Amino acid sequence: MRGSGGWWRRKSTPAKVETYTRWSFHFFSVIYVASVGLPVLGEVKGQLAVWLLLLVCAHAVMCGVTASRALDWTRGRREQPVRTLWTLGAITLVVSVAVIGIAERGPDDAGVDTAASAVFAGVLIFAAGIGALGVRRRRRVLALVAGFAVGAVIGGFPLGHALPESLVTGVVVLVAAGFLAFTSVFSVWLLNAVYELDAARETRARLAVAEERLRFGRDLHDVMGRNLAVIALKSELAVQLARRGREEALDQMTEVQRIAHETQREVRDVVRGYREADLGAELAGAQGVLTAAGIDCEVTGEPAGLPAEVQSALGWVVREATTNVLRHGDAKRCTVAVRTEEERVVLTVENNGALRSSGPGGSGLAGLRERLAAVAGTLEAGPVREGVFRLVAVVPLVAAEGVA
Repeated sequence: MRGSGGWWRRKSTPAKVETYTRWSFHFFSVIYVASVGLPVLGEVKGQLAVWLLLLVCAHAVMCGVTASRALDWTRGRREQPVRTLWTLGAITLVVSVAVIGIAERGPDDAGVDTAASAVFAGVLIFAAGIGALGVRRRRRVLALVAGFAVGAVIGGFPLGHALPESLVTGVVVLVAAGFLAFTSVFSVWLLNAVYELDAARETRARLAVAEERLRFGRDLHDVMGRNLAVIALKSELAVQLARRGREEALDQMTEVQRIAHETQREVRDVVRGYREADLGAELAGAQGVLTAAGIDCEVTGEPAGLPAEVQSALGWVVREATTNVLRHGDAKRCTVAVRTEEERVVLTVENNGALRSSGPGGSGLAGLRERLAAVAGTLEAGPVREGVFRLVAVVPLVAAEGVA
C-alpha cells in the first residue's frame, strides 16, 4: 500500500489528471458490462445469454482500447488512431447485426427481445461516446452521434419495434451518446488545459531566471564597459608617452591603476547586491510565486529591524525553500512564519504534498547550513507527518551582531 501511495504522490499534477482520465474511461467499460451485459443473464436463459454477454464484453474491451489510444493521440504520443476507430465501428456493426439476428431468429420470448433491444442500444451509445475521443472537430462529433442515433432508429424495425418505439430508441441513443460524447470531449479539453498550464508555469520560471541573468549581465556591462574603455585608452596613451620618454606616462599608469581599483570595488558591490537577499522582498516574492503556481501561501511575521546579515541568510533560506516546494512534491498549501523570540529569529516554512525521501537532503540544504553557520545559525529540515515537510532556521541575534 505504501508503494502504491508513493507511486501516486510521485506523479505531477498533469500526470495525475491524465491517469484519472484514463482509468475513468476504463471504468466506463466496466459500467458498460455491468449495466448492459449482466442484466442479460436475468432475461435470457442458456447459452444464448452467455453469447450475448460475450458480445458485450468484447465490445467493451474494444471501447477501452480505443479510449487508451485516443488519449495517447491527444498527448501527441502517437498518430490519430483511425484504424482503431474503424475497427470499433466494424465491431459495433457486427454486434448490432448479431443482436438483430438473435431477436429475429432466436426463441420467441419477450425476455430475448428485451435483452436484444438493451444490448443494441447500449452498443450504439458507448461506441458513439468513446469514438468521440478520437475526433476533434465539433461537427464531426455531432455527425458521429447523429449517425448512431439514426442507426438506432433504422435498426429498431428488424427488432420488431413499431415506428414510435424506434423513434424513442433513437432519441435515447441520441441523448445518452451525446452526453457520453460531451464527457469525452470535455475530458480531453481539461487534460490539455492542465498540461498547458503546467508548461506555462515552467516557462514563467525559466523567463524569471533569464530575466535575472540579463539584469546581472546589464549591471556588469554598465560597470565594466565604461571603465575598461577608459583603461584601454589611458594604457595606449601611456605607451605612446613612454616611447617618447615623457614623464606623463607615469601619471597615466597611476590613473589606470586607480580606475582598475575602482572597477574592482564596483564589481564587488554588484556581486554583493546580487548575492545578498532582502528578507522582506524574498517573503513577498515567495508568496507571489507560490500563489501563481496554484499553492495557497500564507506569510506571517515582520522582518523589519533585523540585522542585514540575518536578513540575507534567512532570505536565502526562503529562496531555497520556495524552490523545493515548487520542484519536489505536489503542494497545495504552504505557510511561512518569521518570529523573534528571546534574542533569536526563527523562520519556519511548512508545506504539504511532500514526497517520501530516504536521503539526507540535497546540496541546496547543505549550502543553506553553511550560510547560516556564518551567522551562528542552525537549520533543521524533514518530514513532520505524512506528506508534510517542515524547514526551521534559527539565528541568534546576539551572535549575528557579533559576526557583523
